[in-house]
Amino acid sequence: MMNLKIKERITNYDSKNIRIGVLGSHSALEIASGAKQEGFETVVVCQKGRDKTYTKYYKKLFDHIILLEKFVDITNKDNVAKLANLNTIFVPNRSFSVYVGYERIEKEFTIPLMGNRNMLRTEERNTPRNQQYLLQKAGIFTPRIFNSPDEIDRLVIVKVPEKNRAIERAFFYATSAEEFEKISADRIEKGIITKDALDDSLIEEYILGAKFNANLFWSPITGEIDLLGFDRRIQTDLDGLLDLPAQEQLDIKVPSQNIEIGHMGATMRESQIEKIFTAAERFVETCKMEYPPGMIGLFALQGAVSKDLKFYVFDLSPRVPGCPCVESTSPYMKYKYGIEVGPGRRVAMEVKLAIKTKRLAEVVT
Repeated sequence: MMNLKIKERITNYDSKNIRIGVLGSHSALEIASGAKQEGFETVVVCQKGRDKTYTKYYKKLFDHIILLEKFVDITNKDNVAKLANLNTIFVPNRSFSVYVGYERIEKEFTIPLMGNRNMLRTEERNTPRNQQYLLQKAGIFTPRIFNSPDEIDRLVIVKVPEKNRAIERAFFYATSAEEFEKISADRIEKGIITKDALDDSLIEEYILGAKFNANLFWSPITGEIDLLGFDRRIQTDLDGLLDLPAQEQLDIKVPSQNIEIGHMGATMRESQIEKIFTAAERFVETCKMEYPPGMIGLFALQGAVSKDLKFYVFDLSPRVPGCPCVESTSPYMKYKYGIEVGPGRRVAMEVKLAIKTKRLAEVVT
């Protein structure tokens, strides 16, 4: 039913006046900047009280601003109609998934999305055919998952959300069941996590290696995969703790938290890049079978390269990754296109190509 509504919507759009829209959070500046580079007008949907970045400081990036009481109101019929009247192609980011919710996105938000709306929920570990399922089905190296603390026989990372901010992560590390119980009990007592969240947490082998988040794009029109570049995450208060000498890290006894606050660019040894493309190709082919029409547009494989030079993927972003640094720090798109291309511009390039070839319906769901 949703597919029919989207096809009807995209058929009725004025292809000469397509606009690119995004939720005012996460990666909106990058998407808008890239759209502007390719000559598109832009739409941003903001929440009152957290809108100044878009309505004041970078307002020149946005031609149309829709200001809402809450992000979730974007699925109201009046707001959907506003976006439709602007011929909006909407680019989903992580904030869109979190604040609007998968049910509303899949059933109520009848605006064409640049990407696969049914794959957004695969980011969650507690959903069937999730990211872990897809990665393993694709034959991509992934860390071992432990079903219970009693199985822990090596260094693991326990992925559990914060008590008060479920979108943030209060990860911790352990090397045994005893250490798991001790650390988790301490975090529950301090109000950092809850027992329910811990019971639903993911216990994952910690891959000792160099971290690389591969930012990628698959085009259903050309059938090609682009490597936009690599980034690494800046996290608080983990980075603050790691800045201290080892003895002070031990003495202060502060539980670290992996709250993402920024990104930095990285490059990979050239002889290893083929492995990234191979993993991406396998992932794309698997998604075509599991979630037709597949992984459209931007996605990221977040992982680490071990000492034996295997690329292990431990996290998937089935939408625009929040790393605006890759355009200015990565050479890989310049090698292919002769110009630096960031995530936002790559989206706009695809939309422009789809309009030119009259295949717009193939790049949205």
